[in-house]
Amino acid sequence: MSAFATFRRPALHVFPLALLGLLATSCNDDSDSDPDAPDTITFTQSALYPEGVQYDAANNRFLVGSQTRGTIGQVKDDGTYSVFAEDAQLVSTIGMRVDDARNRVLVAVSDPGYNTARTTDATKRKLAAVAIFNRDNGQRIAYVNLGALRPNAAGHFANDIAVDGQGNAYVTDSFAPIIYKIDAQGTPSVFLENTQLGAPAGSFGLNGIVYHPDGYLLVAKSDEGALFKVPLNNPASFTKVTTSVNLKGADGLLLYDNTTLQAVANAQSTVYRLTSSDNWTSTTSTGTFTTPAVYPTTLARRGSDTYVLYSHLNALQANQQPPVSEFTIQEVDF
Repeated sequence: MSAFATFRRPALHVFPLALLGLLATSCNDDSDSDPDAPDTITFTQSALYPEGVQYDAANNRFLVGSQTRGTIGQVKDDGTYSVFAEDAQLVSTIGMRVDDARNRVLVAVSDPGYNTARTTDATKRKLAAVAIFNRDNGQRIAYVNLGALRPNAAGHFANDIAVDGQGNAYVTDSFAPIIYKIDAQGTPSVFLENTQLGAPAGSFGLNGIVYHPDGYLLVAKSDEGALFKVPLNNPASFTKVTTSVNLKGADGLLLYDNTTLQAVANAQSTVYRLTSSDNWTSTTSTGTFTTPAVYPTTLARRGSDTYVLYSHLNALQANQQPPVSEFTIQEVDF
């Protein structure tokens, strides 16, 4: 089956001049949106099972990972899929971050055991790494083994990545209560380690992470349905954000603006829009977007639009046969 995409089709109407003026005024708030961007992009790759997604505006494409192949793919608006980067050390590619300022793509690398060609006893549920690629040509710049910082931990799973204004990367570990830091020179360290951030064996703990320009991180914890605020200058003083909703199954996060956070709760098939008026001491839900039972995972921003990835990881976990072949990047409409 060939890939396809569904596009917005502008309606053709004739309006009185006064009404046109009102419409022009009402559209100013959405001036950063792309009128030619599709609402839905469907691409075909049998058993790909992507988890991470980012939009690369400079090259007009989405980038997606794969739990089963370890590749990084690129998806065009017409649904065309091709490989952007492939490397022997990529077992499963999870969260990713396009760092426009430094022309690079950072990718969390883990081994949940789904890539039968590359998983090993030494890496299964024990791998936490970040691979960094040139954003334009896909050449690997660096590979950073984070799990080596805590070799005696019961397990490791590098999940998501945030990048601050100085080029430091912060990486969550879902199987260990750790947030790592990779500085702009590529040197890794343990940024925060605390048992409060851990999860029961077999459960995912820390997950999505974003950098807030006021100098802190917002981090999701899947098993608890919680959100944490972690100051960069004193990570040990992290606090739990008071929320009006249970974010059980929280996965990808997107900081839309300084007071608005979007969060995927894949266990609920829901994307939440959260807002804060007190510098993320607390937050309330101001909108939801419900997806089908397609295991939504992560979010990508394209102009003023947000897209969510339908990963179908529930089918992979259930060993559904035949495997899923079509995957979707869907615009979120709160």
